[in-house]
Amino acid sequence: MSYTACKDLFPEQIVTSMPRHAAIHRAPQDTTIPDKLYFRIGEVAKLCNVETYVLRFWETEFPQMRPNKSGTGQRLYRKRDVEYALHVKTLLHDQGYTIAGARQLMAQEASRARGSQLALIEKEPNAPVGEAKLQKLRGELKDLLGMLSTDPGRADRKPRAVDRSESQHSPNLFE
Repeated sequence: MSYTACKDLFPEQIVTSMPRHAAIHRAPQDTTIPDKLYFRIGEVAKLCNVETYVLRFWETEFPQMRPNKSGTGQRLYRKRDVEYALHVKTLLHDQGYTIAGARQLMAQEASRARGSQLALIEKEPNAPVGEAKLQKLRGELKDLLGMLSTDPGRADRKPRAVDRSESQHSPNLFE
């Protein structure tokens, strides 16, 4: 069937030869995030240009996307959560990834970031290397444990002054 025949049968739809599963690459929108400490879910939905239920669904699919909740249960997103949501939106809506593909890509990005951070720590010029560094950390942890586990004795405490004048005037029920 030709394009013109399809156009006549389905005038409201544009028939193209691109398969439905092909990734659609759209230009990512440059969104500026306001300088705030916390954002509510409605504000994040407007910034991402998605509905609030989409954000709640993404929270179930992407374990890194866990906004804090207020005492009343209101979701409170931090700036990094908003950036993460925008990144998820870019992968899913603009670049055409599936949820599983976006999750896998973000896990790879996180492992690369962790690897580069470890490389920076290992290349620190004044840091002890290997076993010596572990011994130093163990010693510091033992010192902290010792400080926390010691119970100050009675000699360290001042005796508390007890005012017995009220007890002499009021009747004691247990005598």
